[in-house]
Amino acid sequence: SNPASPTARSPSAASGPSSPCRTAAAVSNGNGAAVRRAFMRHSSISSVEAYDVAFKLMLVGDSGVGKTCVLIRYKDGAFLSGAYISTVGMDFRNKVVSVDECKVKLQIWDTAGQERFRSVTHAYYRDAHALLLLYDVSNKTSFDNTRAWLGEINEYAQDDVVIMLIGNKADIQQDRQVRYEDGERLAREYGVAFMETSAKTGANVELAFMAVARELKQRMSRTTHGPGRFNMSEYIRQESQVKSNGCCSS
Repeated sequence: SNPASPTARSPSAASGPSSPCRTAAAVSNGNGAAVRRAFMRHSSISSVEAYDVAFKLMLVGDSGVGKTCVLIRYKDGAFLSGAYISTVGMDFRNKVVSVDECKVKLQIWDTAGQERFRSVTHAYYRDAHALLLLYDVSNKTSFDNTRAWLGEINEYAQDDVVIMLIGNKADIQQDRQVRYEDGERLAREYGVAFMETSAKTGANVELAFMAVARELKQRMSRTTHGPGRFNMSEYIRQESQVKSNGCCSS
């Protein structure tokens, strides 16, 4: 099957003639027309930030692992404290980020983790460019269930979809049930990127989305400009090291 194609703005609205984004936009081959129309409707509103190319991301995983909290932390820089209602069906938010010379729009879909909504989630897998699979480090069951989620991703998503495994609620140490090494080992087994995040403190949340955005942008560039060099796991390791050194420096 054809891979889900990035949504690009029309050439007249893109950046200058020499822009790598202008050239990369040519890879959009008409798939996911409904998604494209939705993006273009958004871009026609003057208050919406301009972008060169758009990608669809999905947050998946068991109910209660913090998918909505991660999304709100990334989009709004806030934390949903206390009790809140679980996501029903689907919801999404947009964020435009700069990747090199490109304005990349991330349309991030927050999905319901409950079993009764699973068929709805399956229907959205096909157009997704990236899937962020979350579990709760203080809930071993949510981690064990990631294998079932990965099985569904393998069945319903595109073959070349970008997958990142995320252990959320990493700020919880006393009640931790899943070691970092366990998540790392599972990610290695399935050949996907891995990191831990905390929606509460914001730790690594932005890095997770930026790593995915860079991977998607790089894949698009390889299509138009030939082979490129980007390793998402290596990028995460290097950026984490930089942040760690920055925090520890006097």
